[in-house]
Amino acid sequence: MVHAQFDPTARRELALAAVEAKTVKDLSWKEIADATGFSVAFVTAAVLGQHALPEPAARAVAGLLGLDEDAVRLLQTIPTRGSLDGAVPTDPTIYRFYEMLQVYGTTLKALVHEEFGDGIISAINFRLDVKKVADPEGGERAVITLDGKYLPTKPF
Repeated sequence: MVHAQFDPTARRELALAAVEAKTVKDLSWKEIADATGFSVAFVTAAVLGQHALPEPAARAVAGLLGLDEDAVRLLQTIPTRGSLDGAVPTDPTIYRFYEMLQVYGTTLKALVHEEFGDGIISAINFRLDVKKVADPEGGERAVITLDGKYLPTKPF
């Protein structure tokens, strides 16, 4: 039976335990994802409490991290999503994404609506990829691809 969370506390606590186990076992997110057959972005988000994993994937993650049956069950529950509170993020990496949306959010909205019409880009039917590429001017660049299904607004 599929279950959903009402309070995100248990998933937050599991995320803390999972990250601690990942650190102790010196595993990468990619190694954890590879054990499930799902993408590194999806599995990382799931372990951090933002997605439910199918039972085989939940068992693979728990086994790799040395987590118990309660963790297997919890990794399968539909979470209460949203990893940030209402305040402006203080972590520098997360803050930069917040800053990007502050600067480019209205531009993205205008361009999406001009191209597709009235609607949204799904964060449920969604793919995410992060790649490191060489910067022609020296150093490295981060290429982040957000790939979500467009859902038009339907009058009723």
